[in-house]
Amino acid sequence: MVTGELKSKIDRLWDAFWTGGMSNPLTIIEQITYLLFIRRLDDLQTTQEKQAKLGKPMENPLFSPEQDHLRWKHLRHLGAAEMHRTLDQEVFPFLRNLGNERSTYSDHMANARFEINAEKAGILTRVVDLVDSIPMDNRDTNGDIYEYMLSKLSTSGQNGQFRTPRHIIQTMVAMTDPKPGDRIIDPACGTAGFLVAASEHIREHYEQELFKQEVREQFHQDMFHGYDFDSTMLRIGSMNMMMHGVEAPDIRYRDSLSEGAHGEADEFSLVLANPPFAGSLDYESVSKDLLNVVKTKKTELLFLALFLRLLEPGGRAAVIVPDGVLFGSSKAHKDLRKTLVENQKLDAVVKLPSGVFKPYAGVSTAVLFFTKTNAQTGGAGATDEVWFYDVQADGFSLDDKRTPLLDAEKLGPVPEELSEEEHATNNLPDLVRRWKNRDDTERSRPRTEQSFTAPREEIAENDYDLSINRYKEIVFAEEDHQDPLEIIEELEKLDDEIRQGLTGLKEMLK
Repeated sequence: MVTGELKSKIDRLWDAFWTGGMSNPLTIIEQITYLLFIRRLDDLQTTQEKQAKLGKPMENPLFSPEQDHLRWKHLRHLGAAEMHRTLDQEVFPFLRNLGNERSTYSDHMANARFEINAEKAGILTRVVDLVDSIPMDNRDTNGDIYEYMLSKLSTSGQNGQFRTPRHIIQTMVAMTDPKPGDRIIDPACGTAGFLVAASEHIREHYEQELFKQEVREQFHQDMFHGYDFDSTMLRIGSMNMMMHGVEAPDIRYRDSLSEGAHGEADEFSLVLANPPFAGSLDYESVSKDLLNVVKTKKTELLFLALFLRLLEPGGRAAVIVPDGVLFGSSKAHKDLRKTLVENQKLDAVVKLPSGVFKPYAGVSTAVLFFTKTNAQTGGAGATDEVWFYDVQADGFSLDDKRTPLLDAEKLGPVPEELSEEEHATNNLPDLVRRWKNRDDTERSRPRTEQSFTAPREEIAENDYDLSINRYKEIVFAEEDHQDPLEIIEELEKLDDEIRQGLTGLKEMLK
C-alpha cells in the first residue's frame, strides 16, 4: 500500500507535470515511466558492475563507456537546460535503439518520445528530483507506486476500454487461483492489471515452488502473455510488469480479433480479461475462425469466441462482459450462450453492481467463469449446474467518487470472514468463499439467497438466458389487509374533519 509520504511525493510529481502544461494522465504516466525506466537501467548496470567485482564478467552491458554520461546517476546532477538537452537528444534516442538482447521492454521503447517542453526545463529538474526520491528497492513498493499512478486514469479509451478496479481483478484472480505452470493470457491487456495480479497471487500462495529453477524460469519467461493494439498501453503495461518484478513477460502489439491473430489455438490454461465492449471494428479484418463461431460485429461476443479458441482443453477463463451478453436476443448472442452451456462448462455467472466502473462508465456488467471442455452437445463435460452470485456491494460507494466504505484491510477479497454489517458493504470475501463450495453446499441454497445454482436444462428452456433475475426468486412480505368498510368509515371521518375545518375558516374570514 502507498504510504502517505509516498502518495504525497507522487502527487507532487503529478502536479509538476500539470504545471509544465501536461494534462493528459496517460502522457504523464508514460513520461514518468520513461524516467523510472532510465533509473532502472542504471540500477541494473550497477548490479552488473558489483557482480563483476566479485569475478563474474559483465555480459552485454547496458551502457558502453561512451554512454556512461547517460546514466541516471549522472543525469540527475545536471543543470536544467543541459539535462533537457541530454534527455531529448541522447537518452531517448538511446532508449529507442536498445536491442532485444539488452532489454525485455525494448520493443515498446521504439516510439518513446520526450514530451517535456524545453521552455519548461526548470520543471524537469524538479521532476527528476522527485523521481530520484521514490524508493525502488522493493518490488511490492514499486508495484503499489505504479498502481497508484494508474488509479489516476479516469477516462475510458475510444474503443471502450477502461481500467478494471484492482479489487475486482484480485477477486477474479483469487477465484481462478493461478498456479505455477499456468500459461496466462489477457488478449486486451491494457495496463496489464490482470497479469500483475496473477503474478502477485502466485508469489503469495506458491512462494516455495518459485525456489525451483525451472518453475522460476517459466514464471519469468513463459507464464504471462498480453496483447493490445494501443502502443501507449503496451509501454505502460510492460513497465507495470517490470515494476512488479516479472523479468520477461510477453506483452506485444496485436489486434486480437484480426486475421493476423489466427495462429494461436489451444495454447493457454487461463484467460483473465476485461475486453472492450464497444468501439470501431473492421468486420472484413476479423478472423474467419472467430466468425465461424459467432457471426457478429459485437466485440464482446467476438472476444468470447477468441477466448474459447485460445484456451487449451481443460483451460479456464474469468472474463467481464456487459449485461447484454447474458440476455441479448440476437442469434449471435443465443448461439454463443448455447455454446458455453452445451459444449463447454459454464461454471458461474457473477453479477456486478452497475457502479463498479464509475467514473469511467455506468455500464452494468457480470463476470463469466467457464472451462473449455469441447463436449458434445449436452454430453460429458457440458454444463451441469450454473452457479449465480448477485454482488450488491464491493466495498466502495457506487457513485463517481467510489469512496472506500471500510478500512483498507477489509476491502477486496480478504480471507477473513466479515461481520454481517461489513458483508452488507463488501460482498467479495463471501463471493470467494461460496465459490469454493459451488458444487457442494451451494447447490442446496434456495433461490431467494444471494447465491444459488440453476440446472442446464432449465437454462436451455429459457433460451439460454443467463441473467440472474431470470432464476432468482423474490419473496414479498405479506401486507396487512384492511376491511374495505373500515376504510370507507375512516374516509367519512376525514371528510367530516375537512368540512368542519372549512366552516371554521369561513367564520374567521367573516
